[in-house]
Amino acid sequence: MQRLYSGFARGAPGIGLVILRLGAGISLVYFAIEALAGAGSGEPGIVVLDMVGGVAGILLIVGLWVPVAGVVVAIAQLWILLSQPFSKHAYPFAHILLPVLGVALVLLGPGAWSIDARLFGRKRLIREP
Repeated sequence: MQRLYSGFARGAPGIGLVILRLGAGISLVYFAIEALAGAGSGEPGIVVLDMVGGVAGILLIVGLWVPVAGVVVAIAQLWILLSQPFSKHAYPFAHILLPVLGVALVLLGPGAWSIDARLFGRKRLIREP
């Protein structure tokens, strides 16, 4: 499982990854809540994709299965973007930015402050004589 992760950055890069995860995750959860409230496009396929994005956003916020969630975000948001004419989107540039953030998180990894780092991070083994 550790091969999915490029690293668990600490310090300033780790804080940057937390901010990146929070920005993408909060946006995705917002779109999911908006779709549930009926303020979105109202098409059933788009609502389902927003819900999938919302679940992936929650996973990004807590830092669990970040590579998988990033791929799901990229696919769902690109599908939403390409399924309708550009002029029909309420937030067209958000559906361009979120796949970019998803792919960036897949390539960079979750960071040291994530559940993934606790579960799959490098462990120090102490061998007793």
